[in-house]
Amino acid sequence: MTLTELTRRTPAIVDSVEERMPNDPIARRLRELGFVAGEQVVVVAAGPFGAEPLLVQVGFTRFALRRAEAARVRLRTLHSGNAGVAA
Repeated sequence: MTLTELTRRTPAIVDSVEERMPNDPIARRLRELGFVAGEQVVVVAAGPFGAEPLLVQVGFTRFALRRAEAARVRLRTLHSGNAGVAA
């Protein structure tokens, strides 16, 4: 699942950030902002026109992302692969 597919207010865990080319500057910047494996993420809101931008919270910080950027963030739900483990 990608960040663009996540239902609002549903927590998920960042699995990876997709690189579209070697040393991809957008993927690098997303990781610098905190979109790293294991971090919890929530889509807080979406813009009124085409649901863009997405207001996304990572930890205690919120970011506005274009849908094209958010589509690079791969997620797993809190319960997939974590049965019985507190998140």
